[in-house]
Amino acid sequence: MEETRAKGLPLHTRVLMPRTWANRVFACVYLCAILALLYHHLIAVLHSTSMVPLFILLADAVLAFMWATSQAFRMCPTERRVFIEHLQHYVKQSDYPGLDVFICTADPYKEPPMCVVNTALSVMAYDYPPEKLSVYVSDDGGSQLTLFAFIEAARFATHWLPYCRKNKILERCPEAYFRSSPSWSPETAQIKMMYERMRARVENVVKRGSILPDYITNEAESEAFSRWADGFTPRDHPAVVQVLLEADRDKDITGLTMPNLVYASREKNMNLPHHFKAGALNVLLRVSATMTNAPILLTLDSDMYSNDSQTPLCALCFLLDPCIDSKLGFVQFPQMFYGINKNDTYGAESRQSEIVLIGMDGLVGPTYIGTGCFFRRQVFLGGSSPQLNPDLLVSKSIKSEEVLALAHHVAGCNYENQTSWGSKMGFRYGSLVEDLYTGYRLHCEGWKSIFCNPKRPAFLGKAPINLNDMLNQTVRWCVGLLEVAFCEHSPITFGARSINLLTGLCYGHMALWPISSIPVTIYAFLPQLALLKCVSIFPEASDPWLFLRLFLFLGAYGQNCLEFMLSGGSIQRWWNDQRVWMMRGLSSMMFGLVEYLLKTIGISTFGFSVTNKTVGEEQSKRYDQGLFEFGVSSPLLLPMTTAAIINCISFLWGIAQVFTQGRLEGILLQMFLAGFATVNCWPIYEAILMRTDGGKIPVKLTLISIILAWALYLTSSIAF
Repeated sequence: MEETRAKGLPLHTRVLMPRTWANRVFACVYLCAILALLYHHLIAVLHSTSMVPLFILLADAVLAFMWATSQAFRMCPTERRVFIEHLQHYVKQSDYPGLDVFICTADPYKEPPMCVVNTALSVMAYDYPPEKLSVYVSDDGGSQLTLFAFIEAARFATHWLPYCRKNKILERCPEAYFRSSPSWSPETAQIKMMYERMRARVENVVKRGSILPDYITNEAESEAFSRWADGFTPRDHPAVVQVLLEADRDKDITGLTMPNLVYASREKNMNLPHHFKAGALNVLLRVSATMTNAPILLTLDSDMYSNDSQTPLCALCFLLDPCIDSKLGFVQFPQMFYGINKNDTYGAESRQSEIVLIGMDGLVGPTYIGTGCFFRRQVFLGGSSPQLNPDLLVSKSIKSEEVLALAHHVAGCNYENQTSWGSKMGFRYGSLVEDLYTGYRLHCEGWKSIFCNPKRPAFLGKAPINLNDMLNQTVRWCVGLLEVAFCEHSPITFGARSINLLTGLCYGHMALWPISSIPVTIYAFLPQLALLKCVSIFPEASDPWLFLRLFLFLGAYGQNCLEFMLSGGSIQRWWNDQRVWMMRGLSSMMFGLVEYLLKTIGISTFGFSVTNKTVGEEQSKRYDQGLFEFGVSSPLLLPMTTAAIINCISFLWGIAQVFTQGRLEGILLQMFLAGFATVNCWPIYEAILMRTDGGKIPVKLTLISIILAWALYLTSSIAF
């Protein structure tokens, strides 16, 4: 165990997890089995005129690569514990560093403003000196609806923050607090009434799509909204920076200082490229430098509210530790969700992600996952920027004309031209998964990170409950991950040299995650089509090579299931998690791989789309019942529906062969694969045959899948 001590009191501890040595022993045994199987495949390819052994070799080689790279996460998994109560012995509260919080949103209809407001209010209510806390909201859609929501939020915050302090509220996100049925009192009833009034006004404005004149209460607000003149569109508009609360001047109802609250929308020009979320974060990085220039930054997604008011203190236990590595660049918290149904239908619990982050923490640290991360500002300053002058803070108000003029200037769409922003400074461009790419590049530059996973979740977001939205989001991830995998700073080559071998393999595993679609697709179709053609492609039941395959299958699944359960999951949730992985492999991973290949040859480009965070009442009911939400004729659903049909028919055909011909020994493994896939595809059969609600698979999609399955059966004669 490692401890950092000052005056005999540790700020944090770090230990290797007990299963570390078991992981290493199992990896050695399993590696030997993989090498033996690949050798067997290679011999089969050399002695066969069929293409089938080559496809099987390809599938198992990809699975072997993904398994081998995943072992890097299991070599040094660590656990950490922080001691917030010891922080006072290291630094006084008045000496806490400034904290700038960045919250990003882009579309008021897909990311409801009230959701973003709740996130902002939850961090404004931190147990942190308010004069050192600033919240910056990036509205990439440049919507006056979002600005109106935050003007309302600023008013409500003057009541909400003192209410939280006075009553020592644990959940400081208003929506979550009132959802948890707090103990009632006249004061609570009053604050809830104020919140409901604010929500009604905001939702009414969003529904109308415009702001009623009665809702504008003063000249400053009228001037702010006047910027939305003719020609102002989400893709073409000037920069807007509006200070809604200023710590030095604005007070709450008890007379105490309020945190800074700043709305910012960067300049957009439809004829010029912009870099989605990373570009928006870089604008906030520069705007905040002109105003508050806090040394610590926190980035949050619009729906990822703070669930613990002392979270910044957890981060400070690492960032202010005088004995820790000076190259510690950021502290990453896990991404966790609320509203998950009993069996976690879509695998939103992210336990696999947690395993990855814990594993990387034992090396140079976890990667950046896009939200819930505390950075040192200096990690983004690869060079100096003479126009960002922190000296302005000494005598200038953040509402002064000089500061606001500079803030608007650095939010301009031409500011980054001929600079190092996005390459050597700020959040990095070059991939749709700008978060992972930024974390990777920071690690390559020598910065380290820490994974902080307290018992009480630090941040909570809304769990995805729509399959099509989840699959579309995964397509975007896959394109971005492959952009990282094959960039000039590829993790397998550049990363392994500049960081270390194990961390390079970790990043290589994540970046090449989409190629898992290759073995998933091959094993979803090839053995089953061979079974329909009465062709045996695997060893017989008495062959020792069959037992080797079973060991590899059960070993991989068994280890994954055990890790999932040790992290607090259940068997049913694990089953749903691996089923969603296979669904992604058959749809979004494969589409993402194809999209990336098309993009590299200039045929297609994938655009960024905001994930829809609005949920209908009927969808919520179906999710609570554990039903998958299909409901759309999306091409993403075609491969999995076609595979479900082929696997079911081939499994029934195999059973028929066993009863009519007694032919089990030669087709045992093919029967097992078809049966395993059939069981996993039960939600698809249910959505095709048994459901009548809006989440069922459309008849049109079913018919197209049947035609595709028939076409695959006919053309498979070429292979067998």
